[in-house]
Amino acid sequence: MSNIPQRTCMGCNTKKNKNELLRIVKTNQNEIIIDKTGRAQGRGAYICNNEECLNKVKRNKRLEKSLNTVLSEDIYNSIRGVIIDKQ
Repeated sequence: MSNIPQRTCMGCNTKKNKNELLRIVKTNQNEIIIDKTGRAQGRGAYICNNEECLNKVKRNKRLEKSLNTVLSEDIYNSIRGVIIDKQ
């Protein structure tokens, strides 16, 4: 039986299995990407697949603080698009 890694959502602070969360990565080239594989190189942050957590993260700027960068509205809209697709 393999052990599934646990990660904490930036929005609701709930621990969940890594594969249940959406990973946002700041690459070494300072690009922000949505990591669907969970294996991209760079600083990662996790959020649940729901808009409520995304709105909380955006309002509190937790994602920006975690990734140490300023996120544009386009990035938040891209994340929102992926969340809506997964629902």
